[in-house]
Amino acid sequence: QVQLVESGGGSVQAGGSLRLSCAASGYTSSSMCMGWFRQAPGKEREGVAAIRYDGKTTAYADSVKGRFTISQDNAKNILYLQMNSLKPEDTSMFYCAAGKKSVLLSLLNRLKYNIWGQGTQVTVSS
Repeated sequence: QVQLVESGGGSVQAGGSLRLSCAASGYTSSSMCMGWFRQAPGKEREGVAAIRYDGKTTAYADSVKGRFTISQDNAKNILYLQMNSLKPEDTSMFYCAAGKKSVLLSLLNRLKYNIWGQGTQVTVSS
């Protein structure tokens, strides 16, 4: 069974950086698409960044393009999200997600993903 465990969240000032990690187990990286989502209080969960199962395609929300970078270490089964130039509006709970490559939805569509981590809080102060 696939399990995802996020870490790396915290509190930073605007302009700062954080790197989130998602340790995955119970699956073969080549068969799953991976994504980072976030959800602020009172808002819907939204896709932030995602990577296709073969690592050849990534997708980013417009609000984070140029600031966030998704990557993965297949040998260690760890997914990363490097977040630079953080803004107060980035404050959210961030979730790692995994979805089968056979689900033909866009990478940032949360319906593509059926495995979710417990989340890690990111707070950015002005």
